[in-house]
Amino acid sequence: MANLNRVFLIGNLTRDPELRYTANGTPVASLRLAVNNYSKGADGQRREEPIFIDVTLWQREADLASKYLSKGRPVFIEGRLKMDTWTDKTTGEPKSKMVVVGERMQFIDSRRDDPSPSNEEGEDFGSDRPPVARKPAQPPARSNGTQAMPASRTNSMPADPVGDDDDIPF
Repeated sequence: MANLNRVFLIGNLTRDPELRYTANGTPVASLRLAVNNYSKGADGQRREEPIFIDVTLWQREADLASKYLSKGRPVFIEGRLKMDTWTDKTTGEPKSKMVVVGERMQFIDSRRDDPSPSNEEGEDFGSDRPPVARKPAQPPARSNGTQAMPASRTNSMPADPVGDDDDIPF
């Protein structure tokens, strides 16, 4: 049976990132995200329930988070779930909690009080933001002189053997 452990979150930081280092000097940052969950109550009113999620970032992402993020800033985190377990020092009881180990992080807003230019994707090009790598506009040429097909046309998935989506009964 296949397994998948993938988490995608967009939320606001509830506090500034806490940066620390392991014994061998690896940076690790702890974040807490507030992610809003929306639902309708029995009275039909839309309800907003914040969910608070602990995130751990390592190495480069930890350094970037501590340098460029602060309380209240929205961020996109991609990662995996991990169960942290430890023994409580005062009671000696085992404790555990689920955390997200962030593997990718993206800043998703620009500072509204910063007059530096920003693009339509929300990436701020001011001096306090890290550079963002850009994909080339054209696919690279292959070594035999022909152009590679765009990614949308090189799908390795087979065509739908059942038919189009109109045949699905739900």
